[in-house]
Amino acid sequence: MQQPKSDFLRALTERGFIHQCTDQVNLDQAACDGVVTAYIGFDCTAPSLHIGNLVGIMLLRHFQHAGHRPIVLMGGGTTKVGDPSGKEESRKILSEAEIASNMAGIKEAFGQFLDFGDGPTDALMVNNADWLDTLEYIPFLRIFGGHFSVNRMLTMDSVRLRLDREQPLSFLEFNYMVLQAYDFVELSRRHDCVLQMGGSDQWGNIVNGVDLGRRVDNRSLYGLTSPLITTSSGAKMGKTASGAVWLNRSMLSPYDYWQFWRNTDDADVGKFMRLFTELPVDEIERLEALADGEINEAKKILANEATRLCHGPEAAQLAAETARNTFEGSGISEDLPGIDVPQSELSAGIAAFDLLHRAGLSSSRGEARRLIKGGGGRINDAVIQDEDQLITLEHLGAEGVIKLSAGKKRHALVKPT
Repeated sequence: MQQPKSDFLRALTERGFIHQCTDQVNLDQAACDGVVTAYIGFDCTAPSLHIGNLVGIMLLRHFQHAGHRPIVLMGGGTTKVGDPSGKEESRKILSEAEIASNMAGIKEAFGQFLDFGDGPTDALMVNNADWLDTLEYIPFLRIFGGHFSVNRMLTMDSVRLRLDREQPLSFLEFNYMVLQAYDFVELSRRHDCVLQMGGSDQWGNIVNGVDLGRRVDNRSLYGLTSPLITTSSGAKMGKTASGAVWLNRSMLSPYDYWQFWRNTDDADVGKFMRLFTELPVDEIERLEALADGEINEAKKILANEATRLCHGPEAAQLAAETARNTFEGSGISEDLPGIDVPQSELSAGIAAFDLLHRAGLSSSRGEARRLIKGGGGRINDAVIQDEDQLITLEHLGAEGVIKLSAGKKRHALVKPT
């Protein structure tokens, strides 16, 4: 396809956001002709979003910066059903209270990335429970059920993969794609929304919504997906030894968030800068071409820019300073992540492997043991020789804390209480 004319699609193309689009030529023209409204849905399955959701959030941010109106659709209704896409088993059924609590946590992240308000391009946040919770089953089936082909639904990846593997797929989950398609129709009617965006695993669900809008309202709707983001090694992005990389600071400190980006593989620096920062593309091209030790400076810029977007400039600067003091000055910063441990426990002594795990430096006690056996566990910068070594109050430094390290890049402080 020729170079897009609209600022929005041109930016997405340059930065590698586009995987599939239902009608890119006409969407491009619509984005040139005036303000377009688009949405992405976020189910409330956890107390925070993580960086696996960050591509979608950046899509909405670029969309708004190009002069259009983004909608954040909170899945208060669809979370009760569970999206089977990419899942090998049914999602856990959450209570109304759990969904509400998760939704409150998820909302925190968006204030950093989008501008909300009543203006023509201000972001809007809505909850699909507002219409899904009031649907009447028989009337809904009579009006919309005839527009869905079970034959076609069985070919969708989210369904076919389960069936091919002979894994159970409940009728509850089978309804998810119908409800997501209906969401698109409702948003089109209520807010003149004509574009749904999402990850590549949502393509089938999005196309269903585009088709349903055409069938019931004779409306031209559009769908756009982003590629699955993997690291240069082929691993799914966003997982670490200690778990998901959360966007809420209550679940992951800005310092740990900064460190995740600082630890990016050399081969991924350019790609991640295009997707997760707003640095100009020509500057990214210069930085990703750096070699040897200079690429580490590019990684620091990536970490600074990504953390600034998620947690603000002050948190990004503080995280960078903490890292510099820790790594370059061999010091201890109070801003390192840490845990409080009762003084009585430290008086008796805690096994090194156990304390490393409790401090969040390993995903399990077994992994902590392997880390120490491999020479990667440190206490106050000294290598831990024995996984069962007792760490006690005698290890407190002049600052009144114990510094634990997993390798050279991940640290935590143990503070007696």
